[in-house]
Amino acid sequence: MTDKTPASADAAADKIGAEGVADVPLGHNERDLSGAVGKIIFFTCVCYTLLHLYALNVSPIETWAFRIIHVAGGLVVGFALIAAFTLDRQTQPAPLSPLQWAARVPTSLAIVLAAAGIAYAWFSRMVLGELPPNWLLPQVAWALALGTGAAVISSWIWRTGHNRHIFWADRVLMLSAIVVAAYLLFVLGRWRMAAGTPMAGQTEFLVALAGVVLIMELTRRVAGLALIIITAVFLAYAFAGPWLPGILEHRGYSMQRFFTYIYTDNGILGPTTAVSSTYIILFITFAAFLQASRVGDYFVNFAFAAAGRARGGPAKVAVFASGLMGMINGTSAGNVVATGSLTIPLMKKVGYHPRSAGGIEAAASTGGQIVPPIMGAGAFIMAEVTGIPYTDIAIAALIPAALYFLSIYFMVDLEARREGMSGLSKDQLPVFSQMIKQVYLFLPIIILVSTLFMGYSVIRAGTLAMVSAAVVSWLTPYRMGIRALLEALSLGARMAIPLIAVCACAGIIVGVISLTGVGARFASMLLGIADASHMLALFFAMCISILLGMGMPTTAAYAVAASVVAPGLQQIGIPPLVAHFFVFYYAVLSAITPPVALAGYAAAAISGTDPLKTAVTSFKFGLAAFIVPFMFFYSPALLMQGGWGEVLRVFITASAGIYLLAASIQGWFLNGSVNRVQRCMLLVAALAMIAGGLLTDAIGIGLSALVLFWQLATRRTALAS
Repeated sequence: MTDKTPASADAAADKIGAEGVADVPLGHNERDLSGAVGKIIFFTCVCYTLLHLYALNVSPIETWAFRIIHVAGGLVVGFALIAAFTLDRQTQPAPLSPLQWAARVPTSLAIVLAAAGIAYAWFSRMVLGELPPNWLLPQVAWALALGTGAAVISSWIWRTGHNRHIFWADRVLMLSAIVVAAYLLFVLGRWRMAAGTPMAGQTEFLVALAGVVLIMELTRRVAGLALIIITAVFLAYAFAGPWLPGILEHRGYSMQRFFTYIYTDNGILGPTTAVSSTYIILFITFAAFLQASRVGDYFVNFAFAAAGRARGGPAKVAVFASGLMGMINGTSAGNVVATGSLTIPLMKKVGYHPRSAGGIEAAASTGGQIVPPIMGAGAFIMAEVTGIPYTDIAIAALIPAALYFLSIYFMVDLEARREGMSGLSKDQLPVFSQMIKQVYLFLPIIILVSTLFMGYSVIRAGTLAMVSAAVVSWLTPYRMGIRALLEALSLGARMAIPLIAVCACAGIIVGVISLTGVGARFASMLLGIADASHMLALFFAMCISILLGMGMPTTAAYAVAASVVAPGLQQIGIPPLVAHFFVFYYAVLSAITPPVALAGYAAAAISGTDPLKTAVTSFKFGLAAFIVPFMFFYSPALLMQGGWGEVLRVFITASAGIYLLAASIQGWFLNGSVNRVQRCMLLVAALAMIAGGLLTDAIGIGLSALVLFWQLATRRTALAS
């Protein structure tokens, strides 16, 4: 066994500190605006966040109006900041070609006319006290639809590499988003009654179509093609239903009825946008305050001080730090980029294979999405969809999250044992005693948890935690003044844009499921499968949840899976909490499930390894989590459903099973390696212990004891010879 600790002389020179590790780097297609335009967008972001905080805490805005403004503001900021394709930041702006001018002039003119028309409609009603002429709004709708379509296509054809100004087509799309919102607010009373019914006409259809196109285009820019392809499949299904066989068949819908229905609280303005306009933007802003006050850096430094000297220390730090940061930021791949830039190189330094380093970081960052109290915003969607109190969901998530991170910890530790690794030297690490003196920096998280369990609403608890992050910063060198507060508010809006877009896009899918009834038919199919085997039904539900979640952020993945799969699980007799946790886990784990594993691909970019192989490695490190949801069904005590004695017994036996599973995968049990037969025995023992029954526990203990005695006998024989 070899010692892979760096030399002490080099250690002091390589002092580790998480300085700005939690900062959000610019995306590959995110603009770095400056000058007057940059200031305008900066203050637009500040006002956007403040509007939400005001509406959530001081004076509520009517529900539909609030969600329409929320989506429109996200689109405006999104198109200002996010380019259609990857930016070449070295490219200088080039003069427009005659062909581009030929596209720009009529496209811009169409949207300007649409904006002028809806502005006059508002002026006519509010100032003149009369309705606008009947011909006006149809003309607005046609100009809006044509201008929006032309601007989207133009942004695809002419790719700008300059990142200091907003491309003309994106400025058109920003104005389009404002016109859509202004129209919907103007006709809101009629829209509530007519949308999704035969009363909806061509004008309503064109405005709703423009809104859907804007949402899908921004989603493509922030989340890639995976979610767009899935959404397109559902849109095609809405019109192809009459020609499809079996449970997929439905009567079909007109364009007017379908697209207006999608832009109601059954679709885009429904549960997903309800969550993004309240909980997500609030807690993303909370995360922005933690970053601005450098509390996020403290989380990582504390993890290094606590676990850096242990075997394979940086890997254990990655497990701890990624769990803390991942629960807040709402995206597995984003967390990989934030913490992995520090932890992956250090893991490689102490001896981990680059692929293992990337896989560990991806698995740990993905696990952050299931850590209470925030759970990457997934807990809030679950509470919204099920009606189960948020605090009950947070409590139920404790043991599954502990088992997940325990499994990764065991995997990391056993690999470090097998490869003979050591940790980092003391000279390289932050001083633990100093970290303890700054433990007050955990105060925002403590306030969040304590206020929730004192009975405060989630909104009020999140707001108090956000304010406490600013107050705590006054005890550090990074004291937040007015400028820092404004930057945090602006950063909150910027960080929320991807989640706002994917939640709105997921709302399109939810709307299709609601209108066509495919979720109910899927539930009946699951019921038929369950007649043969509940295990088979659960396995089928797992596959669908993972498939629907591939390439999608946590919030969108869970929202879609909850609409399609969870009702079927409830129909076969599974309690709502268990059913929704089941699909939530697999929606989260899609981030490390090959072939489309966003967290694994992000880690591969940092570790410099093959993306698919890194994704497979991250799948291996997170393998235990793929078993845990089945445990919910057979042992509801894991979700705190039952007496304390039963909960404690199931947790202990499941933890032992998790260790045996890690030992089987890594080929190292206790203090020695194991052969293939012993690994198979450990695997059977692990599954038996995880199952949770008394008989299966006895089988697991017996098999693991047998492997231990076999190891000892082999060792004695080797020593004797």
